[in-house]
Amino acid sequence: MDGILNVNKPQGKTSFSIVALVKRLSGERRVGHAGTLDPQATGVLPICLGQGTRVIEFLFEATKAYRAQIELGVATDPYDAWGQITHKRDPSGISREQLESALASLHGQIQQTPPMYSAIKYHGKPLYQLARAGIRVERKSRPTKIHSLELVDWQPPVATIDVVCGKGTYIRSLAHDLGRALGCGANLKGLIRLRCGLFDINDALSVPQLEDAFRYGYWQHLMYPIDTVLLHYTAIVVNDATARTVSNGSPLVLNNGDSGHGDEYPEHHSPASPNSEKRCRVYTGDGCFLGILSFNPERGQWQPEKVFSVSGL
Repeated sequence: MDGILNVNKPQGKTSFSIVALVKRLSGERRVGHAGTLDPQATGVLPICLGQGTRVIEFLFEATKAYRAQIELGVATDPYDAWGQITHKRDPSGISREQLESALASLHGQIQQTPPMYSAIKYHGKPLYQLARAGIRVERKSRPTKIHSLELVDWQPPVATIDVVCGKGTYIRSLAHDLGRALGCGANLKGLIRLRCGLFDINDALSVPQLEDAFRYGYWQHLMYPIDTVLLHYTAIVVNDATARTVSNGSPLVLNNGDSGHGDEYPEHHSPASPNSEKRCRVYTGDGCFLGILSFNPERGQWQPEKVFSVSGL
């Protein structure tokens, strides 16, 4: 039960409720999701099972793509369409050119302040709990990367935009900042996550499809292998002796061909070049994914960062 399911979260469901559903259906205790979607948002929600939960941190780092509907002229407390209205202003004077200019100002490396209604913790308590109690606190702005921001439809007062962004980006905050830049306020009216890393909405399972897969016993065929989220790292294949070294968590030096079995480097370059690589994937001779190695430049060694259990070692 080690792997990842690509689930299309429906509107009105929390991310945690999808995790709870998969736990109940699979009987697997170790289940987690890679990146919370708000209850009203839909789209790609990778669900990790078993040893797959150990690569969630790499999915958090992955680039994500969204389609967002932003309503101009109405600002709300949680920055979405389901909260208390805090500001209203007629947006009818906003032109497409003004809108595109404001979007351009939000592109690239930006500073973003998380909304009060978020899971970020303040002195051990999630901000949304404080917000519901009527308590507001100062939030520190954080750097985030907006790789692309494209206006795909403009039906005043609603703009539909496609966003590709880095980790930690709040699309609700992006909508709020757009409203501020235009001087009329704005809120997030609708949101679909189109992609999370390699997981695409076109391949995502609806909840009924997921339930059918468990009911009829073919759900494991729909799981992605753990290493799917790590394919951007170079892969190496090691012999049994080196595999045992990795399994024991011991550091090692990798040079082309020095570990017996050829230590094949099946991709375009070798991770034995520390200047170009910080991590690599390692596999046993029979193709089992063994773990992730990270390079220690001070010692010139590769340290097992995460090791996954493989039978026979």
